[in-house]
Amino acid sequence: MNIMVAIIFIVLGLLIKYGKLYMLIAGYHTMSKEEQKKVDIRGIASVFRNGMFGMAALLLLGSALSLWLADDRIELYLFFLSIAIGLPYILIVSNSNKYKIKND
Repeated sequence: MNIMVAIIFIVLGLLIKYGKLYMLIAGYHTMSKEEQKKVDIRGIASVFRNGMFGMAALLLLGSALSLWLADDRIELYLFFLSIAIGLPYILIVSNSNKYKIKND
């Protein structure tokens, strides 16, 4: 199951970054065009891609370790660890001032 979730994370990361499906980024699609110009969406898309790839890597690692060590709990632990690390990373970094464009 974690392998399917990892594939979904990889596909979402690729679609957001390279498919330019910025509408998948919460809040960006509802901004006015003027507000959207004040945001470095390419940088934020890179953050989402990196976060999604990181979560997928942890999920795949959990699946591999679970099979290798014959302990299903490892897969579950790394699932929750990937979510506990990945989501705050995406939220905190993408909302930082680093991706706000200053029009001075």
